[in-house]
Amino acid sequence: MGNILTRHFGKAWLLLVYAFLYAPLLFMIVFSFNSTRQDAVFTGFSLRWYQALLDDSKIVNGFFVSLKVALTTGVLSAVLGTFAAFVLVRYPRFWGRTVFSGMVNAPLVMPEVIIGLSLLLLMVGAQNVFGWPQRGMLTIILGHTLMGMAYAMVVVQSRLREMDRRIEEAAMDLGARPHQVFFLVTLPNIAQAVLAAFLLSFTLSFDDVVISEFLSGPGVNTLPQVIFGYARRGINPTIYAAATILIAVVTTVIVGYAVWVARATRRREREIAAAARAETKTLGVR
Repeated sequence: MGNILTRHFGKAWLLLVYAFLYAPLLFMIVFSFNSTRQDAVFTGFSLRWYQALLDDSKIVNGFFVSLKVALTTGVLSAVLGTFAAFVLVRYPRFWGRTVFSGMVNAPLVMPEVIIGLSLLLLMVGAQNVFGWPQRGMLTIILGHTLMGMAYAMVVVQSRLREMDRRIEEAAMDLGARPHQVFFLVTLPNIAQAVLAAFLLSFTLSFDDVVISEFLSGPGVNTLPQVIFGYARRGINPTIYAAATILIAVVTTVIVGYAVWVARATRRREREIAAAARAETKTLGVR
């Protein structure tokens, strides 16, 4: 009996953890199809809240604002994070490296409230002195990029550390210039990490509330801000419908990315195996 408990305890504990994490999401998805506003009794299947979602201009506008902000933030974070990671990995010694590394990593451990408040003071000061930037989509993008760049840098940095430097050295021996080595050799090898950094930054930006609250301006509200405002006023099943659509989209993207990575890995393994066979055959002929 004791052996059985020991053998299945880990599985049972893992099942409880998954139930704790995902049961609320399942509950919300089910009640997004409820025919009434009841949040404890399922009274019947209906799509009325999805129709109400399409008719709600605040949520629709907030979604497009969040999409624009997240896409821009994802691209900027991936690019800046890749450059920061490349500098820290490929140039281990330069003046100010410790300060640079600390500043890039600071958003990872700094509370978002502190970051949002400090950015708000910076933007207000810049606006008073220069008359720019106005609080709105641009300031939100700048704040989200500050956060996303730090996470993107960590993702790309781990891939660069694992990459075989001999590939780059071989390219330079064959006459490739440094920028050619980066774009033709290094970047293709870290492409999956850059894409992962983009997706992570996109998700963090799309989900952010705190920094957006500090940096948004009149008439510019992201979807999480709109949802948070509705939630403070009471139960609104329209929020359930919006969240369900977001869950479906995020799940689709994650599954698609996983399938793409698996196929790319298998294709790379086949190419390596084919190259090894060709080399073996060539050596056998000699």
